[in-house]
Formats: sequence, structure tokens, C-alpha cells
Amino acid sequence: MKKVLAIALALCMVFTLVPAAFAADLPTDEDITLTMWCIATESDANRPAYEKAVAEFEAAHPNIKIEWEAFENQSYKTKIKAAMSDPNTLPDIFFTWSGAFLGDFAEAGTAYCVDEAYKPFAAELPEVMLQNSTYNGHHYAIPLTYNIVALFANMDKLAEVGWDHVPETFEDLTACCDALKAKGIIPFGCAGKETWCVTEYLEPIIEKTIGYEELGKIFAGEATWNNPAIATAVDTFQDMINKEYFDPAGIALGNDEVKANFLAGKTAFYQNGSWNCGEVNDAGFNAAVALFPVMDPAKATYGQVIGGPADSLAVSAYCKNPELAAAAAFELGKDICHYGYLAGSGLPAWTPDYDTSAVKPIVAAVADIVAASDGMVLFGDTAMSADPANTYLDYVSQVYGCDIDGAGFVEGLTADLG
Repeated sequence: MKKVLAIALALCMVFTLVPAAFAADLPTDEDITLTMWCIATESDANRPAYEKAVAEFEAAHPNIKIEWEAFENQSYKTKIKAAMSDPNTLPDIFFTWSGAFLGDFAEAGTAYCVDEAYKPFAAELPEVMLQNSTYNGHHYAIPLTYNIVALFANMDKLAEVGWDHVPETFEDLTACCDALKAKGIIPFGCAGKETWCVTEYLEPIIEKTIGYEELGKIFAGEATWNNPAIATAVDTFQDMINKEYFDPAGIALGNDEVKANFLAGKTAFYQNGSWNCGEVNDAGFNAAVALFPVMDPAKATYGQVIGGPADSLAVSAYCKNPELAAAAAFELGKDICHYGYLAGSGLPAWTPDYDTSAVKPIVAAVADIVAASDGMVLFGDTAMSADPANTYLDYVSQVYGCDIDGAGFVEGLTADLG
């Protein structure tokens, strides 16, 4: 599947125009308001894409208004899961991560099946991109963009300590971090207030220690957490923390603050989603993007990544007109993908039918990484269903605070999740 996804993405990246699909007919004889929730807050890289997509949709359908609200990532996960227990509180359209996160909605019957609404758009949206939002052979969400965890580097800072490339081995990364510290430059920043940001560091280290296939099985509940190599990976991460490779202030910071520090040149590296490509590209310093180095070459390769088609829009099965909402969600999804891709906030799940010659260099570099990848695992807190994910995130939080070590992480998750 990972090779099929890479090929599909490569096709989406081809700089040629394809005929646009005809959107489903939307009513024009009555005024309608559709509600939507998402995570495109004012500071989110995807905010402009949502604003443009909504404006374009409303211009094309003057009688339909999109009334939308945006919530911070971590609080949104709590809010949307709480709404699942009382689906009448769900908006018509809602942002969701695919994988088991969306699977909970599909299983509960709160997400509307979008099979019929997909048909007019099938020529533009490869079905493989819906792989992570398909359950029991049916589609339950509209993919927006395709993202991976990327290691961003400020090459001006690295040049100050003699590096003209992003370190490709862990030994070189350690040497680079030591040199940066000696120069008074903080190597990394990580947002301790938002545990998902901690996973952006920990998951690549675990993957590069045990291999993507094993990690994927663990997230799927098909293998146990009782693996001493995972403890080693956690200890490696904590060793980096103890060596002060991470900004000590980060434990109390949110992602916006940590990202701002990197963009302002206060840290040399920033490991987070590729939705940050546009901001990094335009930050005003020489930037590069890479992957975290391999920890155990017997089990992993450099080209193994964390990520996949995850960001999606779903439709509430309880809304007044789910057929209309689904058609609208596809139109919005296509345009969010369009504007997000050009802005550098995600790789395209949809095949572009517009000029892509101005795609930002860092975005193109991430696309090359994905095209060359040889293994990928969906982000852990979306690959797992709600309860296991919450348990997992609790242990991840304890790891970053050094409240438990690798052995404690493995023992706790083995006891709680198997």
C-alpha cells in the first residue's frame, strides 16, 4: 500500500492540467446554512486555504452559506470526540483525522457514508487516497492533503558550526547538536503543552528503531508494546532531552510558540508535520528538509516515514441534508487541497487541475521524500481508536517530562494496551 500511495502522490504532483469533474448539483431555490468545524485557527498554516475555499464555494453557490468555527488541535480532539456521544451536537461537516480516529465515527454510525457523493469527483481524487478513510468497503470522509513528519533545518545555523547538509546518521546528528550547543544555539524545540507535538519526535525514533511494519502492527493492536527496542528508543529520546538538545522552555510552550521560535532563528531544527512547509520555505533563512536518521539499520531504513493521507472532512449522518452536505464537503475539500498545496501546507491528495509551477521548493523536496519512501505508518494518535490513543498520549506526555523511562513506557503500555 505504501508504494501505491507513493505512486498516487507522484501522479498528483505531475505539473499538467486535468479536466475538472462536474460537481454534484446543489439546490439554488432556497437559502441554506451548513455548519463546519475544523482546526484551521488564525495561526494555523491551513487557515488561508479554508478562507479561500469557503469564499469560492459561497460565490459559486450564493444561496448556501458555510458557517464555520476553528478550534486548537488538542482541544478539538476532545470536543469532537465528546460530540460523538451526542451526535445531534455535531456540525454538518467536520474536520477529522482518518485511520481509527475516523473509524470510531464510522463504527458509531455518526459519520455519513460518502460513496455516492464521491462518484462525480473520482477522476480527480484517486481512490487510494481514501484508503485511510474507508471502512468495510465504504468511504466516510474526503481527504484534503497528504502529510508526513519532516525534519526541518535552518541551514544558516548549521553553517555556523560547519555543516552544509542535514545530518544523515544519528551519530552525525548528535555531533551537530553538540556543536550547536557549544555555539550557544539551541538545536530543537518541542511543544510540551501539546502531546501530539511530542509524538512528532518520539514516533520517528521508535520507527527508525523497530521498523515501520512492526510499529504499524502495534498501532493497529496486532502486536504488543512489550518490545525492549521501544524502551531503547524512548531512552534515546530522553537522552537527547537530558543533553539539552531541546529548548528547556519547550515543556511549557504550545506548538505555535515553538514553531515561531524556529522561524525566528532561535532553534536550528524543528520536527513536525509537512503542513509547515510553506512557512519554513518563506522564513527568510536557507531551509532544508529531511527525515530523522536511522537508529537500527537491521530493522529500519532512512526512507521509512510517519504520515499519510490523514486530514479529512466528514459529514454528520445526523445533519438535516447529508447528501447536500457531502456534495459541499467534496467541493470544499478539493479547494482546501488546492490552496493548501500552493501555500505549502500539505501535499495534494487531489490531482491538480491548475498550474502548479509555483509550488514552493520545500514542498517539492518533501514530495521527493515521499516518492522515494519505502515504508510509512499513519500518525499514532489517529492510527489508534480513541481510548487506546488517549492512553498512549498519556504515556508520551510522561516521557517528555521524564516522569517515566523507556522501561516504564513499555511496561505501562503493555499492561494497559497489551
